[in-house]
Amino acid sequence: MKTFTALLIDDEEPGRKNLSILLDKYCPEITVIGEAGNAGEAKQKILSLSPEILFLDINMPEVDGFDLLDSFTQKNFAVIFVTAHAEYGIKALRAGVTDYILKPIVIKELQQAVKKTVEHLQQKLTASSPALFPDRIQLSHTNGFAILELKGIIRLEADDNYTRVFTADGKTYCVSKPLKQFEESLPEDIFFRLHRSYIINLYHVKEYLKEDGGLVVMEDGAKIIIPRSRYTDFMDALKKLSIQL
Repeated sequence: MKTFTALLIDDEEPGRKNLSILLDKYCPEITVIGEAGNAGEAKQKILSLSPEILFLDINMPEVDGFDLLDSFTQKNFAVIFVTAHAEYGIKALRAGVTDYILKPIVIKELQQAVKKTVEHLQQKLTASSPALFPDRIQLSHTNGFAILELKGIIRLEADDNYTRVFTADGKTYCVSKPLKQFEESLPEDIFFRLHRSYIINLYHVKEYLKEDGGLVVMEDGAKIIIPRSRYTDFMDALKKLSIQL
């Protein structure tokens, strides 16, 4: 069973110790890798230890839990608030925390919060894992064939009954295979059919521009128009992979 690392942040040491004991006894999927008694210490340990989950108290001296979270522009961790103050529940959810439990801690509520958070993290891992789909693809061309890593494919462009495949190393392969066949064989959660002439790798999208009705800029500099009919599906596909533009 995969375990997830956790940092316990609370200005009261007895509270941290109690939570650590409960996690060790009742939540085997959690490995506590550190503790912090204030926001400054917490930030240092988040940056140095890279925990996957924060068990975070809200009311702390000088800098509270909300302000600590706001100090991170990119949050590569899930958050479970652990607090004695029920009135912060709605604000906590709006702050994007995974769950919220009250002190004194009820074991069942702790287990439910951990279960929910672990499932959330596992879904993110599944969505971003290259092991979800075959690592490589064979492309036949006029001089033989090439074997490419799927994660290195930036985009595919239709050229009549051929397809041009553009890769991250700057190469282009012309393959005697229509784009439709690639659409049927490539993992649809990673490769998105933008319109009839293009399939793009969502992980190689660099930015979105509103000009000309909407453009996607790929990492190789290509600008591709997004049809209005595909815009919502495109944004939804990015959200499923936790990609923000």
